[in-house]
Amino acid sequence: MTQNEQQVAGLVLAAGGGRRLGGRPKALLEHRGRPLVEYAVGVLRAAGCTRVHVVLGARAADVRERARLDGCVVVENPAWEAGMGSSLRAGLDSLAGTGATAVLVSLVDQPGIGAAAARRVVGAFEGESSLVSAAYDGVRGHPVLFGAAHWEGIAASATGDRGARAYLKAYADAVTLVECGDVAEPYDIDTEADLVHLE
Repeated sequence: MTQNEQQVAGLVLAAGGGRRLGGRPKALLEHRGRPLVEYAVGVLRAAGCTRVHVVLGARAADVRERARLDGCVVVENPAWEAGMGSSLRAGLDSLAGTGATAVLVSLVDQPGIGAAAARRVVGAFEGESSLVSAAYDGVRGHPVLFGAAHWEGIAASATGDRGARAYLKAYADAVTLVECGDVAEPYDIDTEADLVHLE
């Protein structure tokens, strides 16, 4: 394991209630025979993140029961209905004092983004001031890596469903884009029609 990998924690945002999926939490959707949240954790581990935090919200007890999250730090976000911003804040808060100098953030509903893309993003990590994002045909997407120097600013700007978007826009010149369009597909599982992407 490289020095980079030891310092980069993984964070899966998996709290959403799947409103457009008839209230089925995305974390519990099945992909390759297991809950989607388990797959997302596996991607971060395969990218070299030995410490993985998972933010749960909707039906958190069911997710804990059905998904194998051994070795993960599970963070429950009681304010998950306020949007992704609250989950990102909860996840960043949970990393304080862990010694991680950066975090690789992934969304539970993007199973088309696997370990190859995540590894590329981690590979561009240089230190706690790093801001790195996967890009698809030059357009910023996930996963994203935030050096610890940015956590406070990101948490302060993460509101509603925007997550880190406002912060990344404000610091666009500092973001290293890593093209991943050749190894990943950045679709979201948002609606019934999107379920065709699950295997």
